[in-house]
Amino acid sequence: MSRVYNFAAGPAVLPLEVLLRVQREIPDCGGAGMSVLEMSHRSKIFEEIIGQAEKLFRELLGIPENYHVLFVQGGATLQFSMVPMNLMRRSKKADYVVSGHFAEKAAGEARKFGSVAIAGSSEDRKFSYIPSLSATSFRPDADYVHITSNNTIYGTRFPSFPDTPSFPDTGAVPLVADMSSGILSEALDVSRFGLIYAGAQKNIGPAGLCIVVVRKDLVGFAGKETPVMLDYRSYADSASLYNTPPTFAIYVAKLVFEWLRDKGGLSAMEKLNREKAAILYDCLDGSSLFKGAADREFRSLMNVTFVLPNEELTAAFLSEASAAGLVNLKGHRAVGGVRASIYNAMPVEGVVALTDFMKRFEVAHKIR
Repeated sequence: MSRVYNFAAGPAVLPLEVLLRVQREIPDCGGAGMSVLEMSHRSKIFEEIIGQAEKLFRELLGIPENYHVLFVQGGATLQFSMVPMNLMRRSKKADYVVSGHFAEKAAGEARKFGSVAIAGSSEDRKFSYIPSLSATSFRPDADYVHITSNNTIYGTRFPSFPDTPSFPDTGAVPLVADMSSGILSEALDVSRFGLIYAGAQKNIGPAGLCIVVVRKDLVGFAGKETPVMLDYRSYADSASLYNTPPTFAIYVAKLVFEWLRDKGGLSAMEKLNREKAAILYDCLDGSSLFKGAADREFRSLMNVTFVLPNEELTAAFLSEASAAGLVNLKGHRAVGGVRASIYNAMPVEGVVALTDFMKRFEVAHKIR
């Protein structure tokens, strides 16, 4: 088997062990004599699959009992609408921290449903940092505060969350977080949040699925005009089986959760992720050719962004890297440059292979 090191931002690399298990179980899943792609979502075996997926996810993140775990279709982008449709109900106000492209899109969608205030923005320096926040950054009568915890495109992350020195407590105002590109990469205190959502195609499984973790007291307030499939209550009341869910994506997610559990859980994964990120950032910091794009104190553990001196060298780097089996390193079209996404399933060996190649490339293309 010949596999490349896939640094794509999403859909992204999956654990090889999981892929091989999927391959084995495609003809016959769990002794059913059929694939998970063929079985009814109302069948006993699939109910066990989705139930086990939720149980494992809860255990990995330590999710309290007063939270629902919902398996929703439409990816994280649908949540840009579902969040305000379900939560922007009391004052019709929400505060958004705009720290990147997807945070900006989320705020734009929320404006269709009420008053949106920008509590902080880093657009002035091309989203290379996380904006400073204080208790006065947020309106006390807002229905919620929204952040994007890790910025896939620009390679930044919130270094801390509420009740810590660099992130003020939002008080009674629920904190909502898009954690699509950081979920399951490190330990997390879920109780600090009112709602967390994450698209699956980065650290969970196949595209199309989104997992929503929402405090139970925030569910049930969508207006009568809200379509049934956009109301969190529909999912909470039906164990995410109101209609046919993305069965294959949920099945693969369950296998990924098992893989994470067997690797030692999130504390072990966080240690590994910090090791991988340190290898790559140390290479960047020691280079005279490559330059990191994000401010050091806000560097992402998952998406490492960097640039070369000119477009010609960038194109050569991407072409030669691809030929060496290091693929999908091209930066997002909005920013260019290079982006290496090193999610949970990216092995240390892949990061070492990338840094070794970078060092060879720098020697071969050193600017005189």
